[in-house]
Amino acid sequence: MRPPHPSRVEDADLIACRRCPRLVAWREASARTPPKRFAGERYWAHPLPAIGDRRARLVLVGLAPAAHGGNRTGRIFTGDASGDFLFRALHAVGLANQPTSVRRGDGLALSGVFISAACRCAPPANRPRPEELDNCRPYLSRDLARMGRPRVLVALGALAFDACLRVLAAEGAAIPRPRPRFAHGARVRIGEDALLATYHPSQQNTFTGVLTQGMLRDVLRKAMREAATS
Repeated sequence: MRPPHPSRVEDADLIACRRCPRLVAWREASARTPPKRFAGERYWAHPLPAIGDRRARLVLVGLAPAAHGGNRTGRIFTGDASGDFLFRALHAVGLANQPTSVRRGDGLALSGVFISAACRCAPPANRPRPEELDNCRPYLSRDLARMGRPRVLVALGALAFDACLRVLAAEGAAIPRPRPRFAHGARVRIGEDALLATYHPSQQNTFTGVLTQGMLRDVLRKAMREAATS
């Protein structure tokens, strides 16, 4: 398994990005005024690169880092409740070597999966604006272009699902008509790629039972089988 690393030279332009003033202000303000439980920690406070196995054909696409999760730790889906839920599922299906993702250097390694996001900076209220998603789309497109084909994409939530459709359309793929709509467990073939969907592993979904470990693991296993046979 390959250990994720957040500062690859090839992502230097992403890490230095300041295209969205609202997001830059929020990520840096969050770092200056952390909650008491993180007082004294040095925050990453930059856009987050993707992580994982770049030889994989399976990619998970999230929405955005959390202000005191990835924005703090410097690794996507790391140090917050959403990441705890996600990595427990990834470990259960054999895509991660451990069920937790706490900080860089914690021993986490991924195999057969790559993890990216539609927006790379922590947004206020966890909600990036359309123009911010537009600014970030080239980074998601670049992540996908680095992967082998065909690809199997798993969108974590409706906004990530839409971001995937937009990136694939920009690559020249014919998007089915009517336009695919987000639904947990949905699957759509787009060109030579497949796009699957699951609810986002946010506390809003996991605490209410909208998304359970079993539901997420089922989608991951379906995506793994498709990636293995495509």
